[in-house]
Amino acid sequence: MADTVYGDISPRTAAYAQKDLLKRGEPYLVIEKFGQGKPVPSRSSKVTTFRRYEALDNTPSPLTESVTPTSKTLTKTDITATLEQYGDLVTISDVVHDTHEDPVLQEAVEILSEQASIMIEKMRFNVLKAGSNVFYANGSARDEVNTALTRGLQRKIVRSLKRQDARHITKVVRSTPSYGTENVAPAYVAICHPDLEGDIRNIEGFKPAEDYGSLSPYPSELGSCEGVRYVISSIFDAWEDGGATADPDTTGENTLISTTGTSADVYPILYIGANSYGIVPLKGKGSITPMLVNPKPSDSDPLAQRGHASWKAMQTAAILNDLWMVRAEVSATV
Repeated sequence: MADTVYGDISPRTAAYAQKDLLKRGEPYLVIEKFGQGKPVPSRSSKVTTFRRYEALDNTPSPLTESVTPTSKTLTKTDITATLEQYGDLVTISDVVHDTHEDPVLQEAVEILSEQASIMIEKMRFNVLKAGSNVFYANGSARDEVNTALTRGLQRKIVRSLKRQDARHITKVVRSTPSYGTENVAPAYVAICHPDLEGDIRNIEGFKPAEDYGSLSPYPSELGSCEGVRYVISSIFDAWEDGGATADPDTTGENTLISTTGTSADVYPILYIGANSYGIVPLKGKGSITPMLVNPKPSDSDPLAQRGHASWKAMQTAAILNDLWMVRAEVSATV
């Protein structure tokens, strides 16, 4: 008899469906790769805690002969985040057999996997872009921005990260359905919208990902500049008409992307150091639950014409250290 946790499919078939969900959703999981992952076991609290131990005082202090120094106490900072349940379902009209190879199930899995990945990434992005550590391309507020990204702005951001001892990212979540990490070349990572691709490629010193040679680029990576690797995703959208005039040169023609043609759209770029934010991974065993209910007679469906495929997941995200992640706000040239 099938486990009711997964509807009318067996746990084994649910495992197949889960792998397909994760595999098809992989291209959308950009934030997933670079955060501090904290898988949450089932039947646990809805509140998860990310813990950071603070550095010890490093003021030079010579030892006195035969005198044991005063012992230090480790101090920690706990950041709590509340898990929320996300999910959705689609109606299927044909009888679906208990196998992951059924075409109807495969269609449902494909649609739901993209939705699940995008929904969770949007939730994470909304959390991260609300950080307080912000640099404007020009001016001192979002509604004054009408300047594209420059190498000078990137250098200011990198300098601020290094001053706060933000570490380079050296490990990322593997590009497979299973949760796990792999070592990568040290660098800061910047994630942003594809509309900024032209401006990024125009930065002096930019190196395209296709010219990396032996270094493997991340999925959707454009390239790098002075130790920053740029990765794009359409999920990281702009504040429409959020900036100043889209015609900063007053030539009568907009030189910046604008939704209405009046004010410049403002794009966030998140410059990320290691352990700057935490997530509950969407990949790995038990991270997402696929379910399937075959059509069966009922008062609402006496001819058994409708079934459902669905997913659900417990998720959250949290900024762990605002000083190790910078949000740049820039415009994009037409």
